[in-house]
Amino acid sequence: MIIDWNTIDTVLLDMDGTLLDRHFDDHFWLEHVPKRWAARNGTTEEYARKHLHALFKSQEQTLNWTDLDYWSERLKLDIPQLKREVEHLIAVHPFVVEFLLFLRHNRKDVRLVTNAHAKTLDLKMKTTRIGAYFDGIISAHEVGLPKEDDRFWEELQRVVRYDPARTMLGEDSEINLATAQRYGIRYPVYISRFSSTIQPKPSAAFASIEYFSALIPGNGEKTITISKG
Repeated sequence: MIIDWNTIDTVLLDMDGTLLDRHFDDHFWLEHVPKRWAARNGTTEEYARKHLHALFKSQEQTLNWTDLDYWSERLKLDIPQLKREVEHLIAVHPFVVEFLLFLRHNRKDVRLVTNAHAKTLDLKMKTTRIGAYFDGIISAHEVGLPKEDDRFWEELQRVVRYDPARTMLGEDSEINLATAQRYGIRYPVYISRFSSTIQPKPSAAFASIEYFSALIPGNGEKTITISKG
């Protein structure tokens, strides 16, 4: 894919795994919550992980999946409080701030578009302090659909007007990139290094990068080329 920054007006960016290290979320949902749930219910952590994994999977690609109030009620745990217990793991990926500064310098309309719940957004923006780099922050809960739904990108137009043919989307979800591409978003970019604890693997379907530094052209240039896996 050849990215010509002269042809891009809007940049939509996912949060978890894209701008922020997904290690926090993976640790929280796969380790921390099962540990607390096991203690509350008098069971083993191994059983808790298996039981909760099935519950979490049942809500994938729905708004419940990221709804902290839903999980607090379902698990009888204070999920926002549990997140604060491990908030020290929240981290911004390398080169994210440099990329956001590049976008601001080039007068792009930059929007954070995430499935994350408002309470998660509040915690992460306060911790990372990257909120000021965006022209707007939009949760899928505000739109009423998860990004995995093909209707999401059209419904997003109610919140922010953008031309899909002049838009780039950065995501660590191939499903979300696919729904965006079907809507007509011209530049879908896959973030392969979504967690600092994994070995990145490029997408076979989408142009892939490990770090956002790959999208910043050299001095005086406006185009770059990125490839699929």
